[in-house]
Amino acid sequence: MFYEVKTTELTDNVFDLIGKQWLLVTAAKPDGTCNTMTASWGGFGVMWGKDVAFLVIRPQRYTKEFIDSSDTLSISVLPDGYKKQYSYLGSVSGRDEDKITKAGLTVTLDGKTPYFEEARMAMICKKLFAQPYDPDSFLVPAMKDDCYPQKDYHTLYICEIEKVLVKK
Repeated sequence: MFYEVKTTELTDNVFDLIGKQWLLVTAAKPDGTCNTMTASWGGFGVMWGKDVAFLVIRPQRYTKEFIDSSDTLSISVLPDGYKKQYSYLGSVSGRDEDKITKAGLTVTLDGKTPYFEEARMAMICKKLFAQPYDPDSFLVPAMKDDCYPQKDYHTLYICEIEKVLVKK
C-alpha cells in the first residue's frame, strides 16, 4: 500500500540514492507496453520553479523509446536486497526478453504511468525537457573521451516530480 508525500518530506540522501542504491526508470508506450532500466547517474533539484529529476539516457537504451513516446515516466526505488535485480535490469535489454517478469517485479500503474509494487518509493514524473548532449559543450575533454568512447552521448531529460508515493 502506497501513500503520497510531498517532495519536501523526502529524507533520502540523493547522492546515496542515485550513486549507491540506484533507481529504476520506467515508461510505457501508448499501447501500454512498458520497459525499465537501472539508472545510477542523474540528479534531483529545482528548475523553473518545479521540483524535478534530471535523467540521462543513452541513445541505444531500449527504455529510451518508451520514454520518448510518453509524457510521463516513473522513478522507482527498491528496498535493500534488490541489488541483483538492479544489476540484471541494467544489463539485459527488454528487446530480447521480458526482463521485468524475469526480475520478479510487478508493474502497477498510476494512471498510465508504470512503476513497481515492490518499490519502497516511486516518483511519478512529467517530462518537461529533452536535449541530446552536444559533444562540443564538454568543458573537460577527458570526460568526453572517458565516458563516451563510442560517442553515444546521453539525452538529458528534466522531469517534474508530480507525485511521490511511499510504501507503508
